[in-house]
Amino acid sequence: MKVEIWSDIMCPFCYIGKRKFEMALEKFSHKDEIEIVWASYQLTPHLMTQPNKNIHTFLSETKGISLEEAKEMNNHVTQMANEIGLHYDFDRCIVANTFNAHRFVHFAQSQNKSNEAEERLFAAYFSEGKNIDDFSTLLQLGLEIGLDSEVLKRVLESKEFAEEVQLDIQEARQIGIRSVPFFVFDRKTAVSGAQDPQIFLETLEHVFEGWKKNNADNKREIIQGQSCISEGACE
Repeated sequence: MKVEIWSDIMCPFCYIGKRKFEMALEKFSHKDEIEIVWASYQLTPHLMTQPNKNIHTFLSETKGISLEEAKEMNNHVTQMANEIGLHYDFDRCIVANTFNAHRFVHFAQSQNKSNEAEERLFAAYFSEGKNIDDFSTLLQLGLEIGLDSEVLKRVLESKEFAEEVQLDIQEARQIGIRSVPFFVFDRKTAVSGAQDPQIFLETLEHVFEGWKKNNADNKREIIQGQSCISEGACE
């Protein structure tokens, strides 16, 4: 059963939501039958990457609040992250456009490593103060999760996977997504936000039950013919 997750790397609740969903998935008895698909979303698509701008200042300017209020908001989110074992360091966060990071994830998805890519990007952004719009940074992160550096370099220096990112964003608009994280279960049930793991678990159980019923008869009909058995005789 497919679970699609729309998220943005610079969204603190997306990382929290990812971890809470994973906590639920660990308790789900059919977790091996769940396929996770990460879909791109940009909270600030026209954002200019500004490595020298403090994230507190950026939040203050964006939301029209005081610097103290911005720091208080970030401290509150940091405490929420700590409660589930995540370490946020907003003092080190670099203001960065996430479009290339989303292309990175789509390339990783083509190599069956999208979940590893999302996890590594979130940690790099929220904990390590890395510029996730910088190609050298993305190449290093790719190397760490086992991606081919030469192929990734070619991808980043081209426009590959740009269309896939845009299609995700376009689809988000079409189905009415206004905030992330946004989880879609088997294209039937949606959960918005970094919900409690129990909510995710109950949703998984409910939707999976229906999915299993609908797919119970999807057994392959096999027409037998002459063949060879692995490490055995040929008939």
